Amino acid sequence: MSEQFDHYSVVIQWSVPDNVYIARVPELPGCETHGSTYEEAIQRIQEVIELWIDASKEWGKPIAAPRVLLAS
Repeated sequence: MSEQFDHYSVVIQWSVPDNVYIARVPELPGCETHGSTYEEAIQRIQEVIELWIDASKEWGKPIAAPRVLLAS
């Protein structure tokens, strides 16, 4: 994964009905995937973030900046 894509927030939750881990990126609407293991969900969401951003650039759509914590 490119360094420019690795600062996005990722929320991972277990889905009982689907029996998989769902991974979502709050800053990028619709950017989500799933995996049968936690590790698989992480790997897939990293790929999906890059694809989401590449597609948005191609379509000329705005790309939200990652949410980051700043030292206090």
